[in-house]
Order: sequence, then structure tokens, then C-alpha cells
Amino acid sequence: MLDPHGLYEVIGELPVLDSPVLIQALTGFVDAGSAIQLARDHMLENLESEVVATFDLDQLLDYRSRRPPMIFVADHFESYEDPSLALHLVTDQLGTQFLLLAGPEPDLQWERFIVAVTQLIEDLDVRVTVGLNAIPMAVPHTRPVGLTAHATDKRLLGDHESWLQRVQVPASVGNLLEFRLGETGHDALGYAAHVPHYLAQTGYPAAAELLLDSVSASTGLALPTGALRESAKLVREEVDKQIADDEQAGRLVTSLEAQYDAFVRGRQGNLLADNDTPLPTAEELGAELERFLAEQSRDE
Repeated sequence: MLDPHGLYEVIGELPVLDSPVLIQALTGFVDAGSAIQLARDHMLENLESEVVATFDLDQLLDYRSRRPPMIFVADHFESYEDPSLALHLVTDQLGTQFLLLAGPEPDLQWERFIVAVTQLIEDLDVRVTVGLNAIPMAVPHTRPVGLTAHATDKRLLGDHESWLQRVQVPASVGNLLEFRLGETGHDALGYAAHVPHYLAQTGYPAAAELLLDSVSASTGLALPTGALRESAKLVREEVDKQIADDEQAGRLVTSLEAQYDAFVRGRQGNLLADNDTPLPTAEELGAELERFLAEQSRDE
């Protein structure tokens, strides 16, 4: 069944659900540590699911900016990894059904896409939409992963404290969807995990674990995180080992720790003002750590 907007096709008939949660996990804009992808794949791999609707990516995706991979063998092309943007019906660990919008963020026709998603939200009687995001931050990997929460209504945020005040950021489809849902009276919120910016280009399962835990806490869904937790321990051990072998990198992480701890204590102005010696900026810290970790990867 085609939708009236011509952007998605329903597989069979829409299911009758009891005011489900919709999790939107669109990748392609900012996904530091691949946390969105890790969380999305973890849900689909570990929970029972089926596709409810598929979107027409020929209308939504700029293939030149994100070229799907193909496999070439000797003298022929063997396969093509067809991109997919779909709405999945997923069952959590306690038998509660929820919806998962997963796939690449559309490059084109944002407003038409949002109208189409909103139509599905209304047809399926979705009670709240939750967006996943992960952003690079000047934070050390030795401290708990931080989180920025935002919502169309403050009552949805619980006791989450804001890390930021007023700031201009580039738009994404996921964030614009939350904004448009608020304008039309639908409940929506989102979580952005803070990933150490020197680890933003590698998988960071600790951030994916926090995203799923946050969704569970706000919606009551029982989402699996055990495997992500174990993966996070392994990543932490490897990063600790690499940094321990480089004295300069260790000093840089210590500086980031001081900056982080001062922020947490609520200091104003220069968070490092009590330090007798000048410390490098967050950009310098990140660049040095990226250099160090890149060298370690080449050595391996």
C-alpha cells in the first residue's frame, strides 16, 4: 500500500498497536563513535522484528554523497549493498512492541519526508518519538559518558540537566522531525551521547549503551545492552593500554580530566584557571590524541 505522499510503501496492512514508542535512528549526519548505528544494529540483531514500511530512497538519497558499496571479484561485480530506510516493528525483552525508524538520513525532500513520517505516527497512534544521536565532545574516555537530552515538552526530560545553553547547530532530519512534531502537538524527545572527540571515528559502544539505557528509562522499554557493555569494556581496555604507552598522551588525557571535573563542579569562566601551568585547548588535545591513536593503528 502506497502512502498519499508517495514516499513510503506499507508492507501488507498497518498493525494495530497500543500507543507504541517510536525510536528514530537515522545515520549520516553526526554519529560520533558510530553510537547510533551500534544501538540500531544491536536492537535489530537481538530483538524480534519485522518491516512495517519502506521508504523510496531514490527520492530521498543523494547517492553521490554516500555511495553504496559494491563487491568486485576478478572480472565482475558480485554484489551491491542496497541502502534501506525502513520502519520496523520490534518486540522488546518483555514482549512490548515498539517502532524503529532506521536507515540513512534523507539528503532530499526533508519536509515531505517529515510529513510522511508524521502520517505514520498518527496512523499508528505513537505516544512518543525518541531520537538517538551522538556528538563529539572535549571529554575524556575515563569519565562516564555524558548525555544531552531535549524534548518538545520539559515534562518529558525528567531530571536531566542541560550541558548547553543557547547554541546554533546545523540541522538534521531527526532534530527537525522532533521540532515539527512539537509544532503539531506530538510528544517527542531525543538523546545525544557525548563521545570523546579523539575517539569519534571509531566504534564507541559505551555511548550506544547509554542511548539504549536512556530510552529504557524514559519509555519503560526493556532493551538489551549486555553485549554493548562487554564491548565497551574491551574498547576501554585497549584505549587505556595505548595511552599508557605514550607519556604525552597520558598528560593530555589528564588535562581533559581536569577540565571535565571542573565543569562538573559547576565552575564558571575559565575552568582551568586554578592550574599554574597553561594547558592545551580541547582542539589541541584532540588533535594530539588522534595523531597518537592513528600511529598506534598503523603500527598494528
